[in-house]
Amino acid sequence: MSENKVNLAMLCDFYELTMSNGYFNADMKDRICYFDLFYRRVPDGGGFAIAAGLEQVVQYNQGLHFSEEDIAYLRGRKLFSEEFLEYLKTFRFTGDIYAVPEGTPVFPKEPILTVRAPAIEAQLIETYLLLAINHQSLIATKANRVVRAAQGRTVLEFGSRRAQGEQGAVLGARAAYIGGCHGTACTVSDQLYGVPAAGTMAHSWVQMFDTEFDAFRTYCEQYPNNATLLVDTYNTLKSGVPNAIRAFNEVLKPLGITKCGIRLDSGDMTYLTKKARKMLDDAGWTECKISVSNSLDEYLIQDLLRQGAQIDMFGVGERLITARSEPVFGGVYKLVAVEDGEGRVLPKIKVSENVGKITTPHYKKLYRFYGNDTGKAIADYLTVYDEVVDDSKNLLIFDPDATWKQKEVYDFTAKELQVPVFLKGELVYKLPALEEIRAYCAQQVDTLWDEVKRFDNPHSYYVDLSQKLWDIKYGLLKDSAGGSQ
Repeated sequence: MSENKVNLAMLCDFYELTMSNGYFNADMKDRICYFDLFYRRVPDGGGFAIAAGLEQVVQYNQGLHFSEEDIAYLRGRKLFSEEFLEYLKTFRFTGDIYAVPEGTPVFPKEPILTVRAPAIEAQLIETYLLLAINHQSLIATKANRVVRAAQGRTVLEFGSRRAQGEQGAVLGARAAYIGGCHGTACTVSDQLYGVPAAGTMAHSWVQMFDTEFDAFRTYCEQYPNNATLLVDTYNTLKSGVPNAIRAFNEVLKPLGITKCGIRLDSGDMTYLTKKARKMLDDAGWTECKISVSNSLDEYLIQDLLRQGAQIDMFGVGERLITARSEPVFGGVYKLVAVEDGEGRVLPKIKVSENVGKITTPHYKKLYRFYGNDTGKAIADYLTVYDEVVDDSKNLLIFDPDATWKQKEVYDFTAKELQVPVFLKGELVYKLPALEEIRAYCAQQVDTLWDEVKRFDNPHSYYVDLSQKLWDIKYGLLKDSAGGSQ
């Protein structure tokens, strides 16, 4: 099978197929079950993450099927019944999916996405849902940190050549844009998704000419309205910036063009940008923008700005596109409920000696509470699916682990975060444009208090359980301790 013809239905862990075959042969294929996709810990010790990847989940589910070639491969493994293989020939997703919209800030242990579907369908989509949400949520989260560190300055994603594979580059650029980056160096991400692509020259352009000035002058002549010159090929302050000023004077000035830029990719960025800014201003090029690149991340950007670096734009590459400081998002997909023969929802829990791995059972609703006076997010609140929050009344919430920690919420608006995406296998959600997702993300991040947005030791945001859900969870834990689970 060629790489370009891979059917994504086969992009699954092999145990999903063996379990599905087992469900089929045990006459459990039609049993309705519920799975939550959530994560346990914010990357980089941050206060929140950004949900992304839902559009790819939608596209995957719409095209989900097994080809004759796939079935022939499975038959050759001699593990699967012929009846099961026949079933796969007409396989389609017929269940429900609920999810938070892309760009939503999300917190540990709350469902980013919930699947309600027959057992085999819910099981077979596990791997793709996780890889789509894990990857793009990781990059969107990292990008948002980088963008916040830049304090309003332009940030471009520059990491394609260091990404883990082509989709890491293409979808990584999409996720970075959701997180707040202004554009990308990855051309195909612009072509496919509308992430604005930008770029000017590499050091090789400068080296191809007899002199640095010839390289700069030629570039200004060819791209007078987009003249950003890379000034650190030889010596930034002794030749690079002076030659850039000379090229601007000889080519752009006669055309009445004042918009231009220089870029540095090496050296002491604080020292060099301060010196370059003064040289440009003294030469009358006060509108010339200074951009920098070279292994940047949120902490380096933060430090550069604290030191007074004169930077207008950051190109951030490998440490963004790979989330190098913590390259795993850690999302998981866990069974939380099943339906019995009469359609009653029966909660299920996973118990572990590692307390952090104990799941919150049941088919749930996820609410976010916003203060009516500030518009800021106060807390998230998980309830059983049949509960309704009445935000016209005060509500006492409590820490689900330290129940004596309580807070009365008042004068607030409760908003359900998950929206229906698929119902009975049909897409019911209108996918927003990427620009809408990016704007929504910025607006939603703005509802978080600054204390939650700190890079180091952020305030722990409340994710609480309703009394009914808490009683169910701890009742199941007691039953498990008694050996009845």
